[in-house]
Amino acid sequence: MISAQVAKGCLEELTAISKVEFCIQDTNGQVFARTDNAEAPDAEMIASFCRSSVDSQIIGDRYLLKIMEDDDIAFTLTAIGSSDYTLMVARMAVSEISNLMQAYKEKYDRNNFFQNLLLDNLLLVDIHNRAKKLHINVTVPRAVILFEIQSEGDDTLAGDLLNGIFTVHNGDYLTEVDENSVILIKAVDSVEAYDQLQDAAQVAVDMLNTEAMLSVKAAYGTIVDDLRNLSKSYKEARMAMDVGRIFYAEKSVTSYNELGIGRLIYQLPSNLCHVFINEVFGDNVPDDLDNETLSTINTFFENNLNVSETSRKLFIHRNTLVYRIEKLQKSTGLDIRNFDDALTFKIALMVMNYLRYLNEKDY
Repeated sequence: MISAQVAKGCLEELTAISKVEFCIQDTNGQVFARTDNAEAPDAEMIASFCRSSVDSQIIGDRYLLKIMEDDDIAFTLTAIGSSDYTLMVARMAVSEISNLMQAYKEKYDRNNFFQNLLLDNLLLVDIHNRAKKLHINVTVPRAVILFEIQSEGDDTLAGDLLNGIFTVHNGDYLTEVDENSVILIKAVDSVEAYDQLQDAAQVAVDMLNTEAMLSVKAAYGTIVDDLRNLSKSYKEARMAMDVGRIFYAEKSVTSYNELGIGRLIYQLPSNLCHVFINEVFGDNVPDDLDNETLSTINTFFENNLNVSETSRKLFIHRNTLVYRIEKLQKSTGLDIRNFDDALTFKIALMVMNYLRYLNEKDY
């Protein structure tokens, strides 16, 4: 339902242009919104007018008009004045308020529709029928981009800023299913247009992180060519957000199509993960690797196990790097200069991150 503040703002703009004063009341005569110099008719007059079959009526020095919603009387509008000009302006006011009511109702209905669609709360037979009523094209290629607000902030501000970038006119819709995230249903040119998704997600994240001063990450699912499959893209986006949080914390945007080995580990049962860790490390599980060691290992992997290049990137002597690697080998039994051992260690680190995530989730 349209708010009283919005209705009052609309009436004040019309009054400033037309010099006609207005008052909106509900069917019981309760004042909903009015301009400063408008006097509200008494409740009995409003009730009598609502019972009548006419849409407008002149009573003394004022016009009364009905504001309809779905064939029911939602409000009455009183325009002060008895001239034809007053009646014309009053009809314009009724049209404006009716359009605002329809826009707010449509926005709410769309939001409700997409929430239920993403959560699989709609029957397949209802999806196309409701989409048609809400003027939503069902065959436009779309994907879900999930924005997760990781710092304390105003998610309403995040939604407002995103509304400034992505509009319904372009086929994009925003909704929410929980208090810590905003969901963008993004329309794209084709089912292969993943570059559009990546660009849209990155631009939005950069804007939210800089202008809104929020810590935001994004993840998106695959592109679907039918509205009924949108819940699939949403589930993929949620999975991509979890996998990105666990394995690719350095990324601000995660794509479901590029989860790599993280996707496999995420779907492993925890008991198999424990078996693997015990098989690799035995009783010497490196649970508490310090930041220096982790930085050394990650840089070594990023530089394709090249000792010289890694030592240059870390600004340390080659012998210092070799010493750190040999120290790690003594504690774990794995020499990460060897490809097989490096691969095993990399996967083991990812599995340990996953187990740590599961433990934190349980608590």
